[in-house]
Amino acid sequence: MRIGELSRRTGVPTRMLRYYEEQDLLDPQRSDNGYRWYGEAAVVRVQQIRGLLDSGLTTEIIRRILPFLDGPEVIHVAPACVTAELEGLLRAEVGRIQARIDCLSRNRDALVAYLAAVRPGSV
Repeated sequence: MRIGELSRRTGVPTRMLRYYEEQDLLDPQRSDNGYRWYGEAAVVRVQQIRGLLDSGLTTEIIRRILPFLDGPEVIHVAPACVTAELEGLLRAEVGRIQARIDCLSRNRDALVAYLAAVRPGSV
């Protein structure tokens, strides 16, 4: 399928699909006329990329873990494939995400307290 169809099927703009290619997250084939050509697997791959981006991962980390993803919920990693560098990156990312969760929880709690103060019984 061409880039426009992949965009329609995934809801991801063509400009973003080109960015994914620049970041080595997608690797389309090229037809004789230079158009990008994607196989069916690209639909799942784009959905995986979107999910990982939405969870807060960087494109660098996504590029490193994509080879280990078999499906949206399945990760297969041979122990020999996990380098100390990749493990460190993933641990740092877990810490960064946890810090964001903690901050969001504090913000939520502050807003709930504020609402309770200005409108008792509304929360």
